[in-house]
Amino acid sequence: MQITGKQSTIAEVIAAANQIILGKETQIRLALACLLARGHLLIEDLPGVGKTTLAHTLARLLGLQFSRIQFTSDMLPADVIGISIFDRERSDFRFLPGALFSQVLLADEINRATPKTQSALLEAMEERQVTTDGQTRPLPEPFFVIATQNPSSQIGTFPLPESQLDRFLLRLELGYPNHNAERALLEGGGRREQLPTLAACFTPDQLVPLQRQAAAVHVSPALLDYVQTLIAATRNSPQFIHGLSPRAALALLAAARAWAFIDGRNMVLPEDVQAVLPGVACHRLRLVNSSSHARSEDIANLIHAIPVD
Repeated sequence: MQITGKQSTIAEVIAAANQIILGKETQIRLALACLLARGHLLIEDLPGVGKTTLAHTLARLLGLQFSRIQFTSDMLPADVIGISIFDRERSDFRFLPGALFSQVLLADEINRATPKTQSALLEAMEERQVTTDGQTRPLPEPFFVIATQNPSSQIGTFPLPESQLDRFLLRLELGYPNHNAERALLEGGGRREQLPTLAACFTPDQLVPLQRQAAAVHVSPALLDYVQTLIAATRNSPQFIHGLSPRAALALLAAARAWAFIDGRNMVLPEDVQAVLPGVACHRLRLVNSSSHARSEDIANLIHAIPVD
């Protein structure tokens, strides 16, 4: 495949996002790779570190229709999907779409909703459609869910089930800003008010072909061998309760292709796989001793243990 085209604009997206989310270029690149791979993104961290702002920033820079739902414990599935109301003039029911019918859905603090409401997203995230009142309704194209969640140790949270976590291609943490980034933030004030000034670098019609280009990045048989070795290592490791599934392996390849595409390359390197593996694997692997999810250090140890031929 010949990479012909929008790398300079992709670089503009990253540069513009860096002006809003200070000192987090790696996380911005991972988030963008997730969207180029047609995946859904989970951002988990403490309140106040920029999770919601990152979602807003990406939606504006990619020119996508955006809606936000603040998840709460009393929210119902109909609040997400929509509801049918009786139209007296037509003597029939009319469906009023919910916030789910947008190109980017920000599910803010998703783990504050009950499992029943969380499950309203399952079909949408997997099939990109929803079924209500016996009728299947397609969702816009492209369609992304960017969900934020607070650490499960905080009060008022409902842990996401494994089936829900597996729908997210990537999970990332923003963490605290470094010293220089935090100083710039303190001197310049919050960045949220700058969001309306951001100009879209793409349109939805331009983004879909980019996703196809990213999916067509070449993967050699040797690279597939390396991926299979990594996947097998998670399944055979006594450190994890269970290993990565075939769906996770496909997610890993899709994310690695998108990461290579962002770099302007037409083939995937082992370094691309290593760059995205923590984001793909950590929320899918649980540790045997504590039953908590794997950490980046656990995945780093796994990468170091597998030689690259």
